[in-house]
Amino acid sequence: MAGSSFFALLDDIATMLDDVSIMTKVALKKTAGVLGDDLALNAQQVTGVPVNRELPVVWAVAKGSLINKLILVPSALAISAFAPWLVTPLLMVGGAYLCFEGAEKLAHRFLPDSNGHHAHAERAEALKDPKVDMVAFEKDKIKGAVRTDFILSAEIIAITLGAVATGTFTEQVVVLSGIALLMTVGVYGLVAGIVKLDDLGLYLTQKTSAAAKAIGAGIVRAAPVLMKTLSIVGTAAMFMVGGSILTHGIPVVAHTIEGWAAAAGTIGGVGGILQAILPTVCNALFGIVAGGLVMVVVEGVKKLFKKNKAA
Repeated sequence: MAGSSFFALLDDIATMLDDVSIMTKVALKKTAGVLGDDLALNAQQVTGVPVNRELPVVWAVAKGSLINKLILVPSALAISAFAPWLVTPLLMVGGAYLCFEGAEKLAHRFLPDSNGHHAHAERAEALKDPKVDMVAFEKDKIKGAVRTDFILSAEIIAITLGAVATGTFTEQVVVLSGIALLMTVGVYGLVAGIVKLDDLGLYLTQKTSAAAKAIGAGIVRAAPVLMKTLSIVGTAAMFMVGGSILTHGIPVVAHTIEGWAAAAGTIGGVGGILQAILPTVCNALFGIVAGGLVMVVVEGVKKLFKKNKAA
C-alpha cells in the first residue's frame, strides 16, 4: 500500500514537471521579444561607464533585478488570485514610463540645453577628479537601470502569468520563479560579456599568433560600434515595448493597428513583410508620441513646483 502511494506520488511529480516544462517553453516563446529588448536596454545602461566600473555596475543592476523579481513574482501571483483587473492598468503605467524614458533620452541626445548635456559634462569633470567616488556617482545611473528593469520584468512576468493561467498554483510558482531566474542570469550574463568584449580583443592582440591578433583587432574595432548600436536599439526598444503595452491596453487603437496590418498584407509582393513590421512601427510611433506628451507634462509639473517653491 505504501509502495503504491509512493509510486503514485512519483507519477504526480513527473506529470507536474512535464506540465511545467511545456508551460516554460510557451512562456519563453512569448517573452523572447521582450528579453531581447531587455538585453539591449541593459547593455545601454553601462554605455559611457569607465572600463574599471563596467562589471561592478552590471553586478549592481543584476542584484537590483533579483530584488525586482522577488517583489514581482509574489505580487503577480497575488494580483492574479485577488485582483486580476489590476494587471492591465499597472502595465499601462509601466509602458508610459518606458516611453517617457525613451523621450528623455532623445531630448538629452538632441537638445544641448537638456539635463542630459549637463549630466554628461558633470560625468566628464568627475572622471578628471581622482578624489570623486565613482561608485557613489553612478548610483543614479544604477537606480535608473533598475527602474527600467522593473518595468520590463513586470511585463515578462505578466506575459508568463498569462501563459500559465490554466496551471495549478504550484506550477505557476515554479514557472514564474524559473523564468525570473533564467531571465536575470541570462540577460546580465550576456551584458557582462558584451561590455568586456574590448578587453577580450585587447588580450588577443597581445598573442603571438597572427590569426589571434587579427581577430583581437577586429573585436576592438567592433566593440564600440556594438555598444553604440545597442544604445540606439535600447532607446528604440523603449518606444516599441512601451508603445506595445499602451496600444494593447487601448482596444480601439490595437484593433485599428491590426486592421492596418491586415490591409497591408493584401499588397502584392511585399504584403507579408508589411503585415509583419507595421504593428511594430505603429507601436513605436505611438510610444514616441506618448513619451513626448508625458515628458511635456512632467516638465510642466517640475516648472510649476519650482515657481511655487521660489514664491
